[in-house]
Amino acid sequence: MQPRSTHHATFVIERKYPSPPARVFAAWADPAVKARWFSGPSSWQREGYVLDFRVGGREQLRTGAAGGKMHRYDCVYHDIVPDSRIIYSYDMHIGEVRISVSLATVELLPESGGTLMRFTEQAVFLDGYDDSGARERGTQELLDKLGHALEPI
Repeated sequence: MQPRSTHHATFVIERKYPSPPARVFAAWADPAVKARWFSGPSSWQREGYVLDFRVGGREQLRTGAAGGKMHRYDCVYHDIVPDSRIIYSYDMHIGEVRISVSLATVELLPESGGTLMRFTEQAVFLDGYDDSGARERGTQELLDKLGHALEPI
């Protein structure tokens, strides 16, 4: 049996987007838009995506490398203030193994010429399967994709 362990970490990522808070908020709230940027590496398969963006609603994604174990993201929304704030918790699994549980806060602050987005994650990483550095890098990549999704088409 693998030894059990927990590792707690908090990280904050700030991004400036040249779009108003309402547009950045919509990129989180609209299932079609979020599906464009909320994904793993482009080489990974995607097995379904569900977004029920409301307090108490769920978001779920299964994705992974071909032939590998699937990564599962399972989220519940706790607080939503349009164009301003989103608070949610989520579990991450690899196969059937839960690797982390997190609380995330997205703050959208109007700023001259756009939005300052502050993303804060408080996480507990379980049994050595993941770590805060890898999670922060992965989140930075997702927020880069969000920036590209906000660019004019």
